[in-house]
Amino acid sequence: MNAVDVVAAALAARVTVGTAESLTAGQVAAALADVPGASGALRGGIVAYANGVKRDVLGVDAALLESVGSVDPAVAAQMAEGARRVLDVDAAVSTTGVAGPAPHDGQPVGTVFIAVATAGGTEVRRFGFPGGRDSVRAASCGAALELLGGAILREQM
Repeated sequence: MNAVDVVAAALAARVTVGTAESLTAGQVAAALADVPGASGALRGGIVAYANGVKRDVLGVDAALLESVGSVDPAVAAQMAEGARRVLDVDAAVSTTGVAGPAPHDGQPVGTVFIAVATAGGTEVRRFGFPGGRDSVRAASCGAALELLGGAILREQM
């Protein structure tokens, strides 16, 4: 599912969406905003590249960040849940991971966690994307759109 499909699904279901992005640094929100009519669904996005932003803006647990770092499924879940709350949206997607060029938080390059939070709960998926920084970030953006669109279709909020 691409950004056009996600926006169409959100508009048809009359739901609002938002993003909390670390490794994609706003690419998911930008892809959604590129779609004509996106303003009917997209409320905003938070680029939480630094752990302090994850903690202070999105409400990710400081002890969790200290113990596991930022590349973790629980961090992804809390980022999505925080974005849903802060942006006051029906569905929020988050991205966190290692784009490279070096491993981070004990995780190899290409390790990505994407979460989607809705009223029905939070789903987190782990990915291992091949390639360098640009390809990992592009694949992460695509996967985030796919998960967000799938959640909208499943929930029929």
